Amino acid sequence: MGGISIWTILIIWLIPIIIIAKSSRATGGEKVAWLLATIFISWFSFVFYLLLAPISNKETHQK
Repeated sequence: MGGISIWTILIIWLIPIIIIAKSSRATGGEKVAWLLATIFISWFSFVFYLLLAPISNKETHQK
């Protein structure tokens, strides 16, 4: 048949989801939002995650 197999595509699609899920850059609802964005928008949201996460400053939440 040739071409890219479905397993290759699935693995490439899952990589950013796994990275975000294991990351400590975002927590709680923010992490869920990033995961949902990555699932539905894929690599574009993953690039934004790498550039922007965390959105809020953790020091302000700890006080």
